[in-house]
Amino acid sequence: MSIALLISSLFIGLASSLHCVGMCGPLVMSIPVQHLSENKKTIGIILYQIGRICTYALLGIIVGLVGWRMSAAGFQQVLSIVLGVLILLMLSGTFFLHKLHNDNWMNKKVAQLMFWAINRQTLSGMLLMGFANGLLPCGMVYIALTGAMATGTIHGAALFMLFFGIGTLPTLLALAFLGVKINWQARRQMQKAVPYIVAVTGILLIIRGLNLNIPYLSPFLSQRSIDTVSCH
Repeated sequence: MSIALLISSLFIGLASSLHCVGMCGPLVMSIPVQHLSENKKTIGIILYQIGRICTYALLGIIVGLVGWRMSAAGFQQVLSIVLGVLILLMLSGTFFLHKLHNDNWMNKKVAQLMFWAINRQTLSGMLLMGFANGLLPCGMVYIALTGAMATGTIHGAALFMLFFGIGTLPTLLALAFLGVKINWQARRQMQKAVPYIVAVTGILLIIRGLNLNIPYLSPFLSQRSIDTVSCH
């Protein structure tokens, strides 16, 4: 996978971290760790974040299977270009990043699972709560999954989503451990950067698909690397 894409996935996570504070922040603050010792409290918060990121990686594997099959069929360049354009189209519809959070059956099912996990008040329940949180409908996650599919490999897609999840960690961990509250001006400035970073990811995918033979950015994909040709 292109290093540029990997870095972009990290920055998408970083840029969307303040978005996560608004949408997932209350969930982070509701992790039932108040009754635990400091050591177990730390473990519980970390398990919650591990569960969330593992869900992202698992979703990456699923979309990676699709991307891998299309790449194996010889459509890796087309796939990268089409998905890059799709990301830009998603970005042009500004409602996309917000409207998906409205009440729907998926939200309700995930909320029920999270409520059950919270009531368990155990470390395993916190891990399960994190897994469930990763399933909540989120426009930024869908954009990241689109980029993951374009990697054309299962492990590449999983890695893309792993780095996306890691990118969201700094702000959410600060919120969980320190109760950091970010003022609306700082949040607004950070949110302004999100469309630009997402746009860069879409453009990188398009450049990658153009087969320009640029190391790490648009590596040359010969037909031989895509098809298996018999010499006999």
